[in-house]
Amino acid sequence: MLGIDEDPRLVQRFSDTLPHAVVADCTDTETLRQLGVHEPSSAVVGIGTDVEASILVTSNLLEAGVPNIWAKAISRQHGRVLERLGAHHVVLPEYEMGERVAHLVTGRMLDFIQFDDDYALVKTVAPDCVVGVPLAESQVRTRYGVTVVGIKRPGGNFTHATARTVVGRGDVIIVTGGTRAVEAFANMG
Repeated sequence: MLGIDEDPRLVQRFSDTLPHAVVADCTDTETLRQLGVHEPSSAVVGIGTDVEASILVTSNLLEAGVPNIWAKAISRQHGRVLERLGAHHVVLPEYEMGERVAHLVTGRMLDFIQFDDDYALVKTVAPDCVVGVPLAESQVRTRYGVTVVGIKRPGGNFTHATARTVVGRGDVIIVTGGTRAVEAFANMG
């Protein structure tokens, strides 16, 4: 594993954690070639304040043939540029965390993970509509457009939910489905 940054203090800080840490300019293709960045199967571009440098480094890694590039974006527009450039995975940590926190603060959700524009996984306390009957009888999928995939009884561990699972009052469930459907279901109370 190789870590590269222009800031010597940052490189020094991670020199004990990373097998190889180097002070270098990743926007320079010759420097990257000399460091052998084409050899690893994955690279992470964590530049978060300099959009131009982020784009240049991502471009250089793509040109070097790195097969799996993760790139941090600081805005949706920056993310779109990185995607168009060819970055394999674009992460918007500040935006995604803000969106996640907004979901948790505004409803009954204990956790929220959005996988795509319209697909999410939610951890929530089971609403009354599923309590006391097997999941198949509650018709949660047909009525609400969501699937209960996991359940945790108070004091217990999470287990897979099946059609025969009977949800109790106070159980925590994991629900998946369309984003609006899981939001509405989690807020039923």
